[in-house]
Amino acid sequence: MLRIEGLENAYGDQRVLFGVDFDVGAGEVVTLLGRNGMGKTTTVKSIFGLLPPKAGRVLIDGENVAGRAPFEIARRGLGLVPEGRHVFPTLTVEENLVATRRIPRDGAPRWTLEAVYGLFPRLRERRRNAGSQLSGGEQQMLAIGRALMTNPRLVVLDEATEGLAPLIREEIWACLAAIRNAGEAILVIDKNIEALTRFADRHVVIEKGRVVWSGSSDELRRTPDIKERFLHV
Repeated sequence: MLRIEGLENAYGDQRVLFGVDFDVGAGEVVTLLGRNGMGKTTTVKSIFGLLPPKAGRVLIDGENVAGRAPFEIARRGLGLVPEGRHVFPTLTVEENLVATRRIPRDGAPRWTLEAVYGLFPRLRERRRNAGSQLSGGEQQMLAIGRALMTNPRLVVLDEATEGLAPLIREEIWACLAAIRNAGEAILVIDKNIEALTRFADRHVVIEKGRVVWSGSSDELRRTPDIKERFLHV
């Protein structure tokens, strides 16, 4: 459903992406891997129109949406869980969720308020608390739930477990597995390679703004030099 072709981008005169190519199929889980500063978040911003591409195509169901406004791209079925969470601090948990609620084109929402509360019972318990009153883990659950309330066909998660305690991290991974099992396509950026190889179908490794390797979880396990060359700090 998503195909990236020849994606190039820059911050001013500083080029960051040099012809990135990859795709995500319906119901598939794909990762973007690479060390910090290699272009992963810039790729996500380019997909969503938050940083309009300098060149290349962002195809959703075969239609090029590169350079369109972020709200237009989101309406095509993409949901973003941004790095840093960015929940609305003065809104309650429930207001955060309802604010992004969207009925999909087929008129049959998979993700309702009750469905999100079923996935994250802690959010139900804290539904009247402001976003600023939540722990880091709870804010991450809220950011994921908020993206799901748009009823996307593809969820993009940028560092969803960054900075969380180990037990909370495991809880987030379990919830992401439930989202995958519900049939959502997922594009995920994370540093936990062991968890990602259990979770994802395919992996795309980016080095200095270029795709240098892609393959399945089994292929990544059988190619330890990829991790040594491109993923370890």
